[in-house]
Amino acid sequence: MKRIIIDTNFYVAFKKRDDAAIVTLKKADYIAVNTVILGELLAGFRCGTREERNREELDLFFDSPRVDLLSVDDGTAEFYAQIFADLKQKGRPIPTNDLWLAASAMQHGLALATNDDHFNSISGLLLANKL
Repeated sequence: MKRIIIDTNFYVAFKKRDDAAIVTLKKADYIAVNTVILGELLAGFRCGTREERNREELDLFFDSPRVDLLSVDDGTAEFYAQIFADLKQKGRPIPTNDLWLAASAMQHGLALATNDDHFNSISGLLLANKL
């Protein structure tokens, strides 16, 4: 069973019909999106010219029984703190929203589907493209 959490750039790649993104999503039994990524998507929609259409497409995505929205909570915050400290010690900071995404992935034991290489610096993080 393949359980993943997706990054904003991965959702965008899927919407642009990227073959690798489509295959990864088809193989997944469970697909999570956390609230931070939802915020990034909605902000992008609001700043674009197709907000209504993008929201409708996202609603259809969430209608799938395989897709779930994960909230950030105190457990996520503990993972965030650990990842932040580890990366600071390594001298390899990453964007704050990506810290929250990685923390959600680790908290829930999910592989992260992303197109960002900086996630390779996080010890113990499972990446979907390395499964």
